[in-house]
Amino acid sequence: MVNPWLALVCGDDPAERCRAVRSAHAAFAAGEGANPHVRAVVADSWRRSAAALPTPEFLAPVELTGAELETCRRTHPLAAVLPLFRELLGSIASDGAHLFSVCDAAGRLLWVEGHAGVRKGAERMNFVPGARWDEAHAGTNAPGTALALDHAVQVFATEHYNRLVQPWTCAAAPVHDPRTGRLLGAVDITGGDHLAAPHSLALVQATARAAEAQLAVPEPLPGCVLSVLGRDEALLVVDGRRLRLGRRHSEILALLAAHPDGLTGEQLAAALYGDRPVPPVTLRAELSRLRRLVGPLLASRPYRLRGAVDTDFGCLERELAAGGLRAALRAYDGPLLPLSEAPGVCRMRRLLETRLRRTVLTSGDSAALQMWADTPWGEEDLEVWERLLAALPMSAPQRGSVAEEARRLRSTYELGAGAGRHTGRMAYGLGGRATFAQPARG
Repeated sequence: MVNPWLALVCGDDPAERCRAVRSAHAAFAAGEGANPHVRAVVADSWRRSAAALPTPEFLAPVELTGAELETCRRTHPLAAVLPLFRELLGSIASDGAHLFSVCDAAGRLLWVEGHAGVRKGAERMNFVPGARWDEAHAGTNAPGTALALDHAVQVFATEHYNRLVQPWTCAAAPVHDPRTGRLLGAVDITGGDHLAAPHSLALVQATARAAEAQLAVPEPLPGCVLSVLGRDEALLVVDGRRLRLGRRHSEILALLAAHPDGLTGEQLAAALYGDRPVPPVTLRAELSRLRRLVGPLLASRPYRLRGAVDTDFGCLERELAAGGLRAALRAYDGPLLPLSEAPGVCRMRRLLETRLRRTVLTSGDSAALQMWADTPWGEEDLEVWERLLAALPMSAPQRGSVAEEARRLRSTYELGAGAGRHTGRMAYGLGGRATFAQPARG
């Protein structure tokens, strides 16, 4: 039985196959439909690509650069197995004929490695770190199609929907979280026509399985867990002990958890007190009391947390970096220390909420939009309700009630805008306080 995920079968002439598929691609682009000789997996991908893209010749967009790219790399779960990818694929990538790449679940390339000359050629089609290579943005290609179908696949030369990519051949396999089954991303090798051989598909499949096996190895239990989302007072779990911290201690631990390299006394004072003239002895006294509670967890010179500290906001950021928007929304129990007026905490709170809300708004995911709209901080968010209405199919049963709520909020906004009524964002009062009722916390 022919393997539908392999680009060529035994005995195929690559040059002849390339010409035949190129002719079929031209006919498809002209509106003639997919040729029956084109693999079904490719023909289906062409149809999805044509529905999402205006032309079969374009550059994939670059969505991550600079610090944002580095943050996504650092926080992505596949960063833990990058050394394994380099061990298994790095040698063939460095031989000058291949590249290997790793993307997240949204198709954003996080790492592209290999011989400098091959990378330079790939740059001409924006096959670079930070570029979006899911099917909706790059057309038929191995990592994007592997993500779309959740299956390892080869894409050979002219099978690519984008004509700019047709000189290349690639093979990719999805990688999952072995504990939850969640799709984390894909690993890919890209090069010339010789990659259409069965060994390349087997290689990426084996690499993906090895990565999942390594991710399945239990990690040491973290030294402590800090929960600050939706809480006025942080909950710290240390070696099974549950400590509810006072507000100032909650702020200190949240700030230090967000700065693993530590903060000087001056930096920590500025983040806590801003421009207020607070004597240094005040901060030292707070830190002394905190040290009596948490013991050796708190280090000094600079002030920092000693050992691994897991946080609920860090978990949320990892889900966002991995493309897990709905999981991130489920992890978001509300604003970070919502009653805190400490400038550093207010900034953390604002940046986290802004990033999450912006991702919801731009996702086009009606389920994610509904999840946000159903929360205390989203129920008066006019923009979210209007985006939700636009994202719902005309046949959706809740469309009428969503339209009614969007109209109500729009009317309220127009009536109250002159008085400065807040309708479009999370309701904060002075000092960045949340004005909605806080959920009960254990």
